[in-house]
Amino acid sequence: MADDAPSPQNRPNIVLIMCDQLRGDCLGCDGHPVVETPNLDTMALEGVRFSRAYSATPTCIPARAGLYTGQSPSKHGRVGYLDSVPWNYKTTMAGELAAAGYHTQAVGKMHVHPARSLMGFHNVILHDGYLHCGRDVNRRLETIDDYLPWLRERAGSGSDYIDNGLECNSWVARPWHLDESLHPTTWAAAQSIDFLRRRDPRRPFFLFTSFVRPHAPLDPPQVYWDQYINQDIPEPVIGDWAEEFPQGALVHASGHKGSVRPRALRRARAAYYALITHVDHQIGRLMQALFEHKLLENTIVIFTADHGDLLGDHNLLRKALPYEGSARIPMIAWTSPRFDMGLLRGNVVDAPVELRDVMPTLLDAAGAPIPASVEGKSLLPLARGERVSWRDYLHGEHTVGDESAQYLTDGREKYIWFSGSGREQLFDLENDPCELHNRAEDADAAKRLEHWRARLVRELTGREEGMSDGRKLITGRPVDPCLRHIRPQ
Repeated sequence: MADDAPSPQNRPNIVLIMCDQLRGDCLGCDGHPVVETPNLDTMALEGVRFSRAYSATPTCIPARAGLYTGQSPSKHGRVGYLDSVPWNYKTTMAGELAAAGYHTQAVGKMHVHPARSLMGFHNVILHDGYLHCGRDVNRRLETIDDYLPWLRERAGSGSDYIDNGLECNSWVARPWHLDESLHPTTWAAAQSIDFLRRRDPRRPFFLFTSFVRPHAPLDPPQVYWDQYINQDIPEPVIGDWAEEFPQGALVHASGHKGSVRPRALRRARAAYYALITHVDHQIGRLMQALFEHKLLENTIVIFTADHGDLLGDHNLLRKALPYEGSARIPMIAWTSPRFDMGLLRGNVVDAPVELRDVMPTLLDAAGAPIPASVEGKSLLPLARGERVSWRDYLHGEHTVGDESAQYLTDGREKYIWFSGSGREQLFDLENDPCELHNRAEDADAAKRLEHWRARLVRELTGREEGMSDGRKLITGRPVDPCLRHIRPQ
């Protein structure tokens, strides 16, 4: 460490907590009628909640590229989901904090390639969950997963976290088959807490705790399953524009579209809520450990997710599509009431924010320079209630075969353009937050459609796909999940 490197006394510690596949509306503080998240609700009450936070590319890989680099999809190059494309970014969130003198540690899901890429962290304790590309029968799984050897030491040498028969993208749900202490969520919290013991006390630290849940498999510990399975679970919302399917038929190979039998879908939603409460309790455990190590009064905590889960809304499952259940995510910034960073406590910010804003926010908190490559903006001025120039809207996209879509939102309206067919949707999020009615079909929506369409024309002009010529949108152009500048030559 350089002689002038920051010490814990003059730079805040940073904890970034991320969930995988957690919808923005599935927190008590966001008004959910069933889900209990007491620790996150307290953080929102004592900190600042960003109610219009989005994932620009709402699946694991491209969303995390935005988080790690602070860049938009067109710049980091991942505009859809594709495994095994190398991550060769020179400037990363953890790398910049390490250069600023921080001791950096990641625990849990990274979802990069190769799996052991450090992405600027000094150390990664890795559990990406079940990834099909990593479960090669000829590969020793312990080389790409730290949770599995830990589990086998405690539950038996033949144990696996998929022994309960659940699939990583399924709606099938059942309780966790082992003791709660062996669950991946509990493990991620325990490993994060152990870092607090092992950290370099001369440096401020950056801890990234990345939970795989509530991403499937839908396997909450029994106590959480019991809490929700007999509750009145809200029915999925179905827009008047939604496609209908025969009951029980799954018609999309990757599981995005279809109709699951109501009883199975109800169990899935109950298990999903149960996993969220389990995560919340483990976050409470981590916060208690920070208190015991006397770290809370010099630590900023950011909580978010990489994307959501449609959970049957509009007869849609999983993620990738630009609807609120998939694209809107939670975002909370918190410090102890005894640690003054100027946060306007209890405030709810409705400006449109995105995952690429996390990296500059953490660098701003650390007093570190924000590299020119970063396209996001620090959230701290918004969190302090300052009057700042902010983006008018944000642009998101995702390739999903025939359903590949571009979307724009300012948090009040959302415009969606399906590039393969040219189909448009326009939602009034202020009066129709569940996106039940597509205003693009209304006679009085022409001017609003023209307004948003012109913005998307500008966003796509000059892109390699050729979806805009600077004057109009061009339908039917080939799309690829990775842009040319990041594909291996």
